[in-house]
Amino acid sequence: MSEQAEIILGGESYKMPVVVGTENEKAIDINNLRAETGYITLDSGYKNTGATVSSITFLDGEEGILRYRGYPIEQLAERSDFIEVAYLLINGELPTKKQLDDFSEAIKMHTLIHEDMRRFYSAFPTFAHPMGVVSSVTCALSTFYPESLNPHRGEDKVNLTMTRLLAKFPTIAAWAYKNSIGHPVVYPKNKLGYVDNFLNMMFSMPTDEYEIDPVVVNALDKLLILHADHEQNCSTSTVRLAGSSQANLYSSIAAGVTALWGPLHGGANQEVIEMLDRIREDGGSLDKWVAKAKDKNDPFRLMGFGHRVYKNFDPRAKIIKKACDDVLNRLGIKDPVLEIAKKLEEVALNDEYFVERKLYPNVDFYSGIIYRAMGIPKDMFTVLFAVGRLPGWIAQWKEMTANKEPIGRPRQIYVGPKVRDYVNIADR
Repeated sequence: MSEQAEIILGGESYKMPVVVGTENEKAIDINNLRAETGYITLDSGYKNTGATVSSITFLDGEEGILRYRGYPIEQLAERSDFIEVAYLLINGELPTKKQLDDFSEAIKMHTLIHEDMRRFYSAFPTFAHPMGVVSSVTCALSTFYPESLNPHRGEDKVNLTMTRLLAKFPTIAAWAYKNSIGHPVVYPKNKLGYVDNFLNMMFSMPTDEYEIDPVVVNALDKLLILHADHEQNCSTSTVRLAGSSQANLYSSIAAGVTALWGPLHGGANQEVIEMLDRIREDGGSLDKWVAKAKDKNDPFRLMGFGHRVYKNFDPRAKIIKKACDDVLNRLGIKDPVLEIAKKLEEVALNDEYFVERKLYPNVDFYSGIIYRAMGIPKDMFTVLFAVGRLPGWIAQWKEMTANKEPIGRPRQIYVGPKVRDYVNIADR
């Protein structure tokens, strides 16, 4: 007999089934709780609530494990590339060579965005935050492809929508950056790889092609892989919740971009650089700021250390640390902020206070350093996070629609006034 949980309410006993995942994760299935008991559960932030059953990503924060479709993130980062990982996440299996070639060519066929969309960029002020631009333009794709509004349009057409979005998103992101600095946009060059093409659109001028450094490409490719999915986080859950209403893929992803924009979610690597800037402006002495971080009565916190999910270590940080070192060594940049970062890393890895509390540098710490070394401004950090997370969002949207999951409709406990009569304004 399957394991069951017993809930006793008002002297009545109710049996709820227990669901066990392939990694022995356990959940109490309360789908019928309200219908049978009249009660709901209260779980602010959904920290203890499983909103779905998913086969995409496994994460164990206690053990520092991250796997996509069962494959350890360490193996994927070492032996795969971002496009292959995107295929894996979206389709469930690693591709054959032909499948990967076809997938890559299909993406290259759709990298251009409609010329009319350039008017959107010119309408935004140059000081517009790139995430606002990316979210708006991504959502606007649905107006250029109205067939995407039909949730029953067939698998081939759905796949075309996903391919278009994967192809066009780097163009949308790079053009948002160009708009923010008042530079003319650079069109995609499909002879280049996915990451190379993105970097070229970011940093070259129409008459001057960007010199692509393979060390930088490798580091960015790894970062995109490491960010590609991360289970049911805020932005991913937003994509699934928006998509549960049968909203089209473009608008669902735009909702995810907006959720990622929040500083509590996608802005951590930007906060790392802002913290390092603050230390530099204060004179660059680490002893003072490390002491502040250790003082429980001081509100200062070191950004980019520890992780709210990973209680031991962030497995992604171990992978990207080497790529970070490679980029700094290759570019040979003399930047006082990056010098402070390296010293701070050494302190955190060796100081007993940080080691005991497992406050190791996480992926946000190293990604912020890499972006800074590449010359990417802070406002673009979260955009690059979105570029990496895109295949995960698409995979989650696809899984949710394929499973015909019901429209999301969280409940609440009302604590406002009881019923009262309207009072005319003259009598108030």
